Amino acid sequence: MTASNQVLVVAEHDQVSIRTATLNTVAAALQCGAEVHVLVAGHDAVGAAKAAGAIGGVARVLHADAPQLANGLAENIAAQVVALAAGYSHILFPATSAGKNVAPRVAALLDVAQVSDIVRVMSPDTFQRPVYAGNALVTVQSRDPVKVLTVRATGFDAVAAVGGAAQIETRVAVADSGLSTFVERVVAKSDRPELGDAQIVVSGGRALGSNEKFTEVLTPLADKLGAALGASRAAVDAGFAPNDWQVGQTGKIVAPQLYVACGISGAIQHLAGMKDSKVIVAINKDPEAPIFSIADYGLEADLFDAVPQLVDAI
Repeated sequence: MTASNQVLVVAEHDQVSIRTATLNTVAAALQCGAEVHVLVAGHDAVGAAKAAGAIGGVARVLHADAPQLANGLAENIAAQVVALAAGYSHILFPATSAGKNVAPRVAALLDVAQVSDIVRVMSPDTFQRPVYAGNALVTVQSRDPVKVLTVRATGFDAVAAVGGAAQIETRVAVADSGLSTFVERVVAKSDRPELGDAQIVVSGGRALGSNEKFTEVLTPLADKLGAALGASRAAVDAGFAPNDWQVGQTGKIVAPQLYVACGISGAIQHLAGMKDSKVIVAINKDPEAPIFSIADYGLEADLFDAVPQLVDAI
């Protein structure tokens, strides 16, 4: 197998299972016309390696297991990727916070340019990515011997998580770089779906006025719909919602089946994070709110009246 038809996808995982964004990244890798290999770098991550082997379209899983890879420290993961990079024409990462942390280091170590946030593979060396908060697409051609790409999950339909039977091969783990140390991970626990993976998202803006109103008005609707909760940057900056709920250019990029925007005006930065949603419902009392320009269904009403009525009607 030559380098021209081998692609390496760096999996995002929790040692046991593979995160959904990896499935979208594999879809992008397959469009490069290549044999797709997946790297699972972690510690006691046999479960994640087996899950990677079951992904549709994956030909081989490379499993590097060591304590220094346990917490996804960017310096160690990047070194592991570079150690395995020989023979690959493309190295792909999900465009998540973890992927964006590691990919630039890999590109720098390989002395190549990174192509970020691709949403379309036009040919093995030509890609499309959004610019100007998603208002335009630019076509980028890379002549580097290795293409280092981050993949925007909303641009590619996820491949099947089961049905594959890839061979799992053990690879020697790199030594600890000593450049960084894992201190603590604080994980917000919730019974709700993860925002980035949710099929339905209920999102609120600054118009809600307070953290209490955010919870009082939107939580019953999210409960009825089985939805994740999201927020605009304005609502997060005002302290109405936690940072990990932020949807937008500087937050999370989501593309659920249904996105319900309550009291969100629709600033360009917010639209960049959710405009690929399949169905968008907007509730806003301002008839000139930009959100209505992309909404499939718009309700010009006071959210404090409309949302409780909607909850009662469901």
